[in-house]
Amino acid sequence: MSRSIHLKRRTALGLAAGGVLGFPNLARAQAPRGPGNWPDRPVNWIVGFPPGGQTDFAARMLQSPFSRAIGQPVPIENRGGAGGNIAVEQVLRARPDGYTLTVGNVGTFVLNPHTMQGVNFDPLELVPIGLMLQSPVLLLVHPDVPVRNFQEWVAWVRSQQPRGVDMGTTSAGGIAHGISEKLRARLGNPVINFIHYRGSGPALPDFIAGRYQTQFEAPSLVHGFVQEGRLRPIMVTSSTRLPAFPNVPTAEESGLPNFVTGAWVGLFGPRGLPTDLAQHINAMLNIACRDEEARNRIAERGEEIGGGSMEEFARRVRAEHAEWGKIVRDAGIRAE
Repeated sequence: MSRSIHLKRRTALGLAAGGVLGFPNLARAQAPRGPGNWPDRPVNWIVGFPPGGQTDFAARMLQSPFSRAIGQPVPIENRGGAGGNIAVEQVLRARPDGYTLTVGNVGTFVLNPHTMQGVNFDPLELVPIGLMLQSPVLLLVHPDVPVRNFQEWVAWVRSQQPRGVDMGTTSAGGIAHGISEKLRARLGNPVINFIHYRGSGPALPDFIAGRYQTQFEAPSLVHGFVQEGRLRPIMVTSSTRLPAFPNVPTAEESGLPNFVTGAWVGLFGPRGLPTDLAQHINAMLNIACRDEEARNRIAERGEEIGGGSMEEFARRVRAEHAEWGKIVRDAGIRAE
């Protein structure tokens, strides 16, 4: 065997080994470096919720594209508990060097500070780096409820007074509860009997079984049930109709203006993270958000991939924090 062939084989084996690990030397060399040569080792994502939910889904969808963008592994650690607060506490204690970041959602950073008692930190102390995923919610009814659109839903709610209607939420003080209270206030505060669950997992079987009549829920979690006719969507809180639910009108189309709302997932860094490094991480996140496979898989669920500037995301977090603070105070919402 000639020396040139031997070297070629060694090179091919080296590239194959790098490919098995998922981070070829070529990709590492091409990945743009940030301030301080960041990153020169793995970048850890702490997800504030267990596997299987929307926040974990966003992290898993963008994990590989982000890893390719930075040329380093991106291990994910799920630290569920206290509505995402446990992960926030961990990242608040981390060094502000860009190697420990958290994936959190609107509940953690917008609602928890207002609804949870005894929270000893302000989630807004973290640095909002960028939007990863956003999702409107669907207003749904059980098929036994005799309504086909939002106006009929309003008339039905009013016809059930003074006893009221039974409405499920995926947690007391969570985003679905908050949106439900926001809608109730818009309707003049009719009686709605909220039935709070600890997540969509236990709530949806009861909804399908008819143990309560109506609920706001993420499109991705009910798509199959809608197709099977076990739940009926009547409105979506997005500005335009969802490709996954083309026949479901928006709130605006339904006669409910200025009701564009929903959930989002974002990437945050510890307090003290240098601005130039945070901006670079945002740029890498935007590269990841342009990944076609991730975009398609997220769109299939009726959700939208993130992206945009760090400043836009920070403004959104703070504006929604203030907006939901008023809603929480007016409705007396408390987390359980």
